[in-house]
Amino acid sequence: MYPAPIEAYFAPKTIEEALQNRADAGDDAVFIAGGMSLMQAMRARLMTPRVLIDLNEVEELSGLARGPRGVTVRPLTRYRELAKTSALRGALQALGDAAATVGDRQVRNAGTIGGNLCWNRVASCMPSACLCLDATLVLTSLAGGARVVPIDAFLIGPLETALREDELLTEINFPASRQRGVGSAYEKLGATVDGLPIVGIAASVEVDEAGVCTHARFSVGGVLPTAQRFDGVGEVLRSRPGTAKAFAEAAGAAAEAIETQSDHLASAHYRKVLIRTLGRDVLAEAHARATGG
Repeated sequence: MYPAPIEAYFAPKTIEEALQNRADAGDDAVFIAGGMSLMQAMRARLMTPRVLIDLNEVEELSGLARGPRGVTVRPLTRYRELAKTSALRGALQALGDAAATVGDRQVRNAGTIGGNLCWNRVASCMPSACLCLDATLVLTSLAGGARVVPIDAFLIGPLETALREDELLTEINFPASRQRGVGSAYEKLGATVDGLPIVGIAASVEVDEAGVCTHARFSVGGVLPTAQRFDGVGEVLRSRPGTAKAFAEAAGAAAEAIETQSDHLASAHYRKVLIRTLGRDVLAEAHARATGG
């Protein structure tokens, strides 16, 4: 099936111009970044926008910046850039891991982190990684200026976020943490190597000088209604050394607590098995990175 005809196309140079284009065009306009999800929806005529607003010429929406308060990732940053940048080593490495496993080579070269978050597909890598890493999002509109939304408030449900019709995602911010003693990791399992995750898991682990866990975060994607964080992992691991038994107990607690579902890719039971086994391995990798291993 071919997409419905597009009546107008805009390529703004600034955020303000992009928002003005959106306001002038009305409800029949959509922003396009990498287009990996949008073009599929248009081809199937699940979406039939009259106007496309191409964000690729807006330079202030691309790239990364490290500052005293953390790392800012602009929404048009491509997966390939996230996967190779040294700015995400250590505490934020889960984001680079996730970017390196999104889709196939074509998707990783064209797709953007902002597009991924704004679509919020159930089977998606970025939402769970950003949830684990405690991201905050800056949403900008002409009328209201910029508002800051925590990632757990932004992700609402399948293909649903807190982004309003007149807003544009302009920043994704990750908090600063000390360079040593914190590590994170992400891993997924799909039906194929480049396939969507049946389950995708991100973990962040903080340790003291002896390698004993002081804090941990754990999130799972591929489950309904959206990526979920389980704070009980931190409770299980707190004040314990990084042992296989500790990681297995923590991932097992997450598997028991997180509700899963059956679909054409996997059964609910198999997803729980994956949370236990994959979760154990991801926690171990995050701990190894935290301790310099």
